[in-house]
Amino acid sequence: MKIVILGGGESGVGAALLAKSKGYDVFLSDKSSLSEKYKEILEKNGIPYEEGQHNEEFILDADEIIKSPGIPDKVELIKKLKSLRKPIISEIEFASRYTKAKIIAITGSNGKTTTTLLTYHILKSAGYNVGLAGNVGDSFAKQVIEDTFDYFVLELSSFQLDNCYDFKADVAILLNITPDHLDRYDYNFQNYVNSKFRIVQNMSANDKFIYFQESEALAKELSEKVYSLKHLPVSIQHEVAQGAFVQNGILEARYENQVFQIAVDVLPIKGTHNSINASCAILASKSVGLSDTQITEGLLSFQSVEHRLEPAGVVDGVSFVNDSKATNVDSVFYALGSFNEPIVLIMGGVDKGNDYSQIDELVANKVKALVCMGTDNHKLYDYFGKKVPLIFDTKSMAEAVKTAANLAVEGDVVLLSPACASFDLFKNYEDRGRQFKQAVQELSQLK
Repeated sequence: MKIVILGGGESGVGAALLAKSKGYDVFLSDKSSLSEKYKEILEKNGIPYEEGQHNEEFILDADEIIKSPGIPDKVELIKKLKSLRKPIISEIEFASRYTKAKIIAITGSNGKTTTTLLTYHILKSAGYNVGLAGNVGDSFAKQVIEDTFDYFVLELSSFQLDNCYDFKADVAILLNITPDHLDRYDYNFQNYVNSKFRIVQNMSANDKFIYFQESEALAKELSEKVYSLKHLPVSIQHEVAQGAFVQNGILEARYENQVFQIAVDVLPIKGTHNSINASCAILASKSVGLSDTQITEGLLSFQSVEHRLEPAGVVDGVSFVNDSKATNVDSVFYALGSFNEPIVLIMGGVDKGNDYSQIDELVANKVKALVCMGTDNHKLYDYFGKKVPLIFDTKSMAEAVKTAANLAVEGDVVLLSPACASFDLFKNYEDRGRQFKQAVQELSQLK
């Protein structure tokens, strides 16, 4: 059987290694250049590859294609493969065929990295034999070659779920669904919702489905379709019989006949959104048998995720916070809700069709100045120009941080929470976040 892998990043190379180990005829093709690291791995393992092109004749002859989640379906090559009825799957789908491990799968428009890392950390701290994969960690496919773990915690994007068909989770977490990546879904929000709900496909009545019940699109979907699973809703508004809720500063999780409680203010991750993330991680941990003590120890020893409301330093009494991972408006909504102090907000980048009305009230109540950072800030100016007391235009991170620092006084927060993709000025959101931290460090050295 001939397998062609499209895309030579972490997931593609991992899939190639797994396919080779299972005795398939494997070929990897990437239209861009491959990194030296991955070329070395492919060559060492005798896996043929090409870079800088797609040899269509060879690719169209494949029996099955494993596609990188970064390649959209509208690419001509994918259209041709579909017209030939060639099976196109994701690395996640392929790897799931070869593992005996129980799978905790996590998706959502926002919060999935934090929830994934927190769930993994709690299980690992409790001594569970657990792997981490998907959008974080090493390739899932590479890790199932040996298949030594009893559990996997997988962070899954909608793009990864799109090409999953027989993949099955034992525990699924769906954090929220808000408009994102609509360019990949024909600008039809329901298509994106459908993609997220693929996480529960193939699950059975005894499998656990953990979700934030106040996510509007998620609640609408659940009201219209029946999912025969063990439902464990999370709420910040109502008490629930089974699931988790937050009331009077206490997070309470109810699972079967057990009740777990912890004060929200002792959690190392702050803000309402992180109460939701922690609730989901607690329920997932309960569902695989962890004790209250194990869960508490894991929660309290967790360190927050880089680029997600990450403290970046204090200069002259002003706190700088790196939330570069906030690439959509929903993330900014959660970020603004995490602070009671006056905020100087840094936003901007590549706009993905953002609707900023969601944050109007928070901006009005909390933001004393807006610093726009990007090659084209006209949409931010048009929308917020009359809604904030002060608005400034900047074209680099150093300029944005310097401008924000000049606007802030002791007790204020300078928050980088861009609501946009980073590709106009930066390699990715990680590069943007690290440049922010570097600029803050340089600022502190001048004092």
